[in-house]
Amino acid sequence: MKIFVAGLPYDLDDAELTEIFEKFGTIASAKVAMDRETGKSKGFGFVEMPNEEEAKEAIEGLNDISLGKKPLVVKAAEDRPGGGSGGSRPGGQSRPPRFTNNRPRF
Repeated sequence: MKIFVAGLPYDLDDAELTEIFEKFGTIASAKVAMDRETGKSKGFGFVEMPNEEEAKEAIEGLNDISLGKKPLVVKAAEDRPGGGSGGSRPGGQSRPPRFTNNRPRF
């Protein structure tokens, strides 16, 4: 089961996130989301736990507790279709032109 975790302290790393969830069971992976440009944490991450029962216990046990200034938001991650970065378009074009002149050319 994949778990979404928000409200993480900005200095928390993957190993510390793993440590927090290990108390509830086996961890397949734990990843803090990092900003590509700054290399700093975005304050959220994802944890994968193979045992769904342990994952549910982790969600119940950790949701709404404070690790820093904000309470954690811990819930089952939602599946997003596509899963792409949503960044750039093929060909280097960042967005389609706003206005097009669709009149036929003579």
